[in-house]
Amino acid sequence: MRDDVSRADLDAELEDRFVRLRSPLGVTSFGINKIVFAPGQRNRIHRHRNQEEVYLVLEGTLTLMVEGEPVELERGELIRVGPDVRRQLVNRGPGQLSLLALGGMVEHEHVPRDGEVFTAWEDATARSPQEVPLPDDLPADELR
Repeated sequence: MRDDVSRADLDAELEDRFVRLRSPLGVTSFGINKIVFAPGQRNRIHRHRNQEEVYLVLEGTLTLMVEGEPVELERGELIRVGPDVRRQLVNRGPGQLSLLALGGMVEHEHVPRDGEVFTAWEDATARSPQEVPLPDDLPADELR
């Protein structure tokens, strides 16, 4: 694989409830961790001075305590928590809770966008995503 493309395993060995994904992936612009809690486990009440976080529930039910008030999230649901908001992740369910936590603290640049698209692999010149239509879907005989 190329040096500027990396992979990580969501099922990697846990380190104290965390699978740290930022370092193995070489991510430098945001944090990303998989967090796994057995029934009854929770983390510390915490906040961040500058970082916002997004939590994506992969398995189980997350009880997210936000300034002491519970918010329940099921598999497939996401929630964003801004800086300076105290939060605690809790597994009140009977099964394992697994989630992705993503955090960043640099404001996203909306304009100009840095995305560039190509109509073919052979193209050397990039264009704006708004200029290039989506490609046709794969024919049925190319699906696995």
